[in-house]
Amino acid sequence: MIILGIDPGLRTTGFGVIEKHGTKLRYIASGTIKTGLEGALPPRLKVILNGVGEIVSAYQPTCAAIEKVFVNVNPQSTLLLGQARGAAITALVGADLDVAEYTAVQVKQAVVGTGKAAKAQVQDMVARLLKLPGLPGTDAADALGVAICHAHSMDTLSMIGALSPTAPTLRMKRSRLV
Repeated sequence: MIILGIDPGLRTTGFGVIEKHGTKLRYIASGTIKTGLEGALPPRLKVILNGVGEIVSAYQPTCAAIEKVFVNVNPQSTLLLGQARGAAITALVGADLDVAEYTAVQVKQAVVGTGKAAKAQVQDMVARLLKLPGLPGTDAADALGVAICHAHSMDTLSMIGALSPTAPTLRMKRSRLV
């Protein structure tokens, strides 16, 4: 199973692609989609939409996961981030992928073991878990962390489904078990 993780951002959107075989995870690719620091919003959103679409075409993921927006002190920043996230989600669902959503705390908990981990800790653990030769950039590391979080969540859901013969189709939808 190939999992695409997305860390949305208006200036830089991180992506990470991993493969899951049983309990083993294997790194495939990671990087960023850069929209630039300035310019009108619609063309920047188009860069994100097209960039995520190209990644989906290149790596053919089975599923995707994206980080949820957190509320900033500045509401305008939150709204802009939400629009970048919407462009990425549109590209994913346009490719008929199931999209799971995780908060930054959930990702940090799954990767580092604590929801209050620093970015450097996430980078280090992502590199260790995927046996990378060096540290990925912060946006790519966050995206790989989202993919790892989804891989671990899928294991938990599979176990729950195996325990309950009456509910074998349990899955995450909008961070809820359904």
